[in-house]
Amino acid sequence: MFKINSLYAAAILAVAPFALAEELSSTGEFIDGVAAVVDDGVVLKSQLTDQIALITRRAETENISLPPPAELREQLLERLILTEVQLQRASRMGLRISDQMVNESIGRIADQNGVKFEDMPAILAADGIDYAKFRRDLREEITLEQLRRADVGNRIGYTERELEMCIADLEDNVAINSDYNISNITLSMPESASGAVIEETLAEAELIISRLKDGADFAALAIRYSDAQNALDGGALGWLKGEQLPSLYINLVGELGAGDVTDPIRAPNSFHIVKVNDLRSAVEQSQIDQVLVRHILVTPNEIIDDETAQQRLDDALVRIGEGEDFGEIAKLLSDDPGSANLGGEMGWSGPGTFVPEFEEVVDAAEIGELSEPFKSRFGWHIVEVMDKRVYDNTEDVKRGNCVAKIRNSKMEEETQLWIQRLRDESYVDIRI
Repeated sequence: MFKINSLYAAAILAVAPFALAEELSSTGEFIDGVAAVVDDGVVLKSQLTDQIALITRRAETENISLPPPAELREQLLERLILTEVQLQRASRMGLRISDQMVNESIGRIADQNGVKFEDMPAILAADGIDYAKFRRDLREEITLEQLRRADVGNRIGYTERELEMCIADLEDNVAINSDYNISNITLSMPESASGAVIEETLAEAELIISRLKDGADFAALAIRYSDAQNALDGGALGWLKGEQLPSLYINLVGELGAGDVTDPIRAPNSFHIVKVNDLRSAVEQSQIDQVLVRHILVTPNEIIDDETAQQRLDDALVRIGEGEDFGEIAKLLSDDPGSANLGGEMGWSGPGTFVPEFEEVVDAAEIGELSEPFKSRFGWHIVEVMDKRVYDNTEDVKRGNCVAKIRNSKMEEETQLWIQRLRDESYVDIRI
């Protein structure tokens, strides 16, 4: 069986074939119907039928218990409604996913499975997956991810105080030295939940934990009870670095071993139950190779063609060879607004900083060596590597991980509130 990375699981779940419980007219022709009207769009009965059949087959394959049919139908219809609401939001924003982005995503899936991109259609077909539909569903999944990043992720900020506290916590907390494969169950509450509702939700969480202690399957309970977007994936969140764990989880999870489950974790609008499926050591120390470079850029335009740009740099090389200062020539000649006033200096830079054609020249150069003129997507360059070093970027990584952790700790709660707001603001007419 072809295995797909969990990042794309939702897209794959929507593409496997199965027998539909089709509605037929008196002439025997298939008649689709509307399951729900959602603003300017609809959720079709066939979409709901597809999802029910797929989830049922998946549950049978993985030996997972499903909720009663009526509950499963309601759960899946709501998920389809939420997807339609978000896709319409993306459309109104003008969010478009190019074929190149889809190809890049499929390429990553192919790499993760050790196969070639061009072999993907045949491999998917062998698993009964239509390649064209796979691409459509993957495009939809990427659209939703981009939308959430734009509408939620990019708006989640952090303060310097939060960053300082996080870094201090990283240095003391044992969880930071591990990676965790975790699953969760989220029981949501209204923003202004009464005390009775809070107690009722807590009681439900404690009942779930009791069933887990009695041997119940976590994934099955997540499918039945969780309100999170990953519920029908059995609550799986996959592998997360310790620094990336939501702040709600990190202190409790750090005390658990593989297979352990937390007590109910209270959040402002929900209770969470977390299971550690597996854990492994993480490397704290980090070092990267860095180079200190300076360059002169000449960008072709309506007046300066490629030949003229290259000739200007050839002349600059002659002048530098005759003793003129590289930095002074860069200030006069370079078209790079970020480095020209600094004499062409670009600061210490690590792998992946530059475009490939620029980085290739830099990697091949020795310290103090001037390159011949070469072309990148930005224009024509000459480059000098001023110095090289191995840089301990542990603190930089720690800071970057803290920023990600702070945002991630707010992401789930903010995403749930955002989705609920979109749902509340939408016109939804359920027709079944």
